[in-house]
Amino acid sequence: MSDRSLSTPVLRRLSDAVINRIAAGEVIERPAAALKELVENALDAGASRVRVVIVNGGADRIVVTDDGIGMTPDELALAVQRHCTSKLADETLVRIATLGFRGEALPSIGAAARLTITSRRSDSECAWRIHVAGGEISPPEPCAGEKGTSILVEDMFFATPARRKFLKSARVEGSHAEAAVRRLALTAPDVAFFMDVDGRTILDRPVETLESRAAALLGLDDADGLLRLDGERGDMKLSGFACSPSVHRPTTAGQFMLVNGRAVVDPLLRTALRVAYRRVIEAGRHPVAVISLSLPYEQVDVNVHPAKTELRFADEAGVRSLVIGTITRALGLGAGTAGVRPAFTPPRPARIVYPPETPRSEGFAEPFLTLGAQPAARTFGSAPAASRAPSSPEMVRDVPPAAIGPATAVPSFSSPAPEHPLGAAVAQVLSTYIIAVTAEENMILVDQHAAHERLTHEVLREQFLSGTIQAQRLLVPDVVELSRSQADLLVSRAAALSKLGIDLEPFGPGAVLVRSLPALLGNASAIDLLRDLAEELDADELAAIDETPTLDARLDAVIARMACHGSIRAGRSLTIAEMNALLRRMEETPRAGTCSHGRPTWVRLTRNDLELLFRRR
Repeated sequence: MSDRSLSTPVLRRLSDAVINRIAAGEVIERPAAALKELVENALDAGASRVRVVIVNGGADRIVVTDDGIGMTPDELALAVQRHCTSKLADETLVRIATLGFRGEALPSIGAAARLTITSRRSDSECAWRIHVAGGEISPPEPCAGEKGTSILVEDMFFATPARRKFLKSARVEGSHAEAAVRRLALTAPDVAFFMDVDGRTILDRPVETLESRAAALLGLDDADGLLRLDGERGDMKLSGFACSPSVHRPTTAGQFMLVNGRAVVDPLLRTALRVAYRRVIEAGRHPVAVISLSLPYEQVDVNVHPAKTELRFADEAGVRSLVIGTITRALGLGAGTAGVRPAFTPPRPARIVYPPETPRSEGFAEPFLTLGAQPAARTFGSAPAASRAPSSPEMVRDVPPAAIGPATAVPSFSSPAPEHPLGAAVAQVLSTYIIAVTAEENMILVDQHAAHERLTHEVLREQFLSGTIQAQRLLVPDVVELSRSQADLLVSRAAALSKLGIDLEPFGPGAVLVRSLPALLGNASAIDLLRDLAEELDADELAAIDETPTLDARLDAVIARMACHGSIRAGRSLTIAEMNALLRRMEETPRAGTCSHGRPTWVRLTRNDLELLFRRR
């Protein structure tokens, strides 16, 4: 006989303490979640400065201090009670303009930790303090304190030890806390932020513009070229900044998303961002962007999850279209608009350069150029014969400096025009890289093959997608077995698929008959292609056919392959006119900053970059 049959369950009401601890588990999943709620309260209170201090990842201690409006003793007593809030003007839950509104954060923290709140209004003679420990509330008491509110959280989850033992290391919890504060600091560039982690200052930002705050929090500089976003669709507006495709990260940590001033982690926005960059970024890398969406409060539901980071949009297709369209237009600029920062490595001790005949223990050969070898570079214009490099190291030692030629004997080239951001070509190195100089005296390096590959790719793609892609009839139509819902989904998109060269029709419940595929794909498997398409459309019902990774990636891969074979190869010598023509086309061609594989086609070196390279700074 089982233990279950020995007792009859009795329906009973849970105690307030247990209710609060259950709620705390939903709202306060880790120290970073508690910190997020406290900083949001500070911003809602009208703070102009927010100071954050955490110890041991926030598990031991969290302090959030602001200079907001503060609270009275009666408000303090209410603030630690569940579902008490000053942030809802009515009970419709429609026009939610504040970051917090549930009235759950402080009582949830107080139920799981030791909470102390000290607050003072500007018209109060003194501050007031209240203590909550494991749900036990002490009455407010007067104390000394500055205008505003200071909240101290200690011994996180001491009242729920099962939750505490699942916390990660202090480093991991601290990184989550830092990420939460950075997201909130981005929502309020008009508020000064300070954060201290275990005695180290990791964030100290004054009041500034959104662009400056975004660049600082993302670790960017002017060379990274933040592209301004500005788009509208009906009542919705999108603003913010996006980096050029050559600036990317291994994770999505460089993506900040704001909706009506609220920092969110929304899958719809993240997918739209990925789609916008899909043709210009390296595979496996993630774009860097700050997108801020504004729309009527009635068109978005923030009351979806206790953390308030997931949303529901009334017009999901419209939001997706706005984000993709706005970012695509921003990325559609020609090369030279947004710079590519070179990746300088820290100086290292000098190494011995082994001659070619000496074997290396590492198993690879060191690139080696003897002092007398002719450099693999081509400059243009006449230069004195004496300026040619000697043919041996001995001749280098024997030639006096004056015999090399005067400093003014440099190759002649067209003067760079200010309207040409890639400047004028001056040399070709290794028959692969073009060196140019801009009107601002910056140096531009261009990979001629990668650049021409992108130019050819754009021409081919425009030709293929300007109308209906040529279809190739299958000798024997393929029957693709799917789930009934997936088969119905593909049939409903038959017209759109036909424009891309895929002709299909229903073939009984749960199957489609495929009669043709895009000619570009050659002998591709119709079964594999259609199954992948069905799964992607099923997972993202808002996706357009040409946005699905399967079809778009396959078509783009073929176009990229054709562009690669039809482009100027590395190792081909170019004339000065050909190089300048390539630079001008790069400036005019959309997405020319990266090749078909997402790699940068050009790099800008400023005076500061060169001085860093030669350790002048």
